[in-house]
Amino acid sequence: MSTSDRKIALVTGGSSGIGFAVAQKMAKQGMRVIITGRRQDALYHAVAKLGDDVAGIPADVSSPASLAALFSKVQADFGTIDVLVANAGGGVHAPLGKITEQDYDQQFDTNVKGVVFTVQGALPLMKPGSSIVVVGSTASIDPGPNMSIYGATKAAVRNLVRSWVSDLKGSGIRLNIVSPGPTNTQSLRDAFGEHAEEALAFLNGKSPIGRIGEPEEIAEVAAFLASDAASYVNGVELFADGGASQA
Repeated sequence: MSTSDRKIALVTGGSSGIGFAVAQKMAKQGMRVIITGRRQDALYHAVAKLGDDVAGIPADVSSPASLAALFSKVQADFGTIDVLVANAGGGVHAPLGKITEQDYDQQFDTNVKGVVFTVQGALPLMKPGSSIVVVGSTASIDPGPNMSIYGATKAAVRNLVRSWVSDLKGSGIRLNIVSPGPTNTQSLRDAFGEHAEEALAFLNGKSPIGRIGEPEEIAEVAAFLASDAASYVNGVELFADGGASQA
């Protein structure tokens, strides 16, 4: 495959965790991959680990101005986007009574506003046959304690996609969600802090298959939804959680 024939994939939040695994998977599939991240040191470290087929562009998805600069550079350097993975996001553990305005704004700015302006900004660079994969969460239907705001943001994303599928009718662009359950990432461990091992043991026991997911497993699902093998799959939310949300 010549360089000009290779698909261009953009993965937001690709410096670590699920985003890193998705970028790694798509690079192995022969795509030219662009990853974004807020922290330049972590971003460029990830690019160095991922290899020559991956480029990094610093960007903060919670800032429409930062996203506008991102898409301007992508257009100048790559010309098009064949696959968009809107992965960047995050959550804050806080029970009702302890939720701060900062917690609320941070999660909605990143998880909802960030997805809106990531997808909207990418559309002019996408053509028929392109694919968008939004990374959601099983928290959209089962947020659990202390995760009400995070769960609300992911439920909002699910409803955005429901509407956008109709908006994109006739464009030839597919749009789907992969919603992981708890996944073995450093950000999950950091969220639980000193209680991480206890929390992970609980989550492993809750899963019908006896463990939480690995980032590489979520990446496989995202890669499938983005691929031509899923050419008739559009508007779905695919839960990748070992069955936990169904049990």
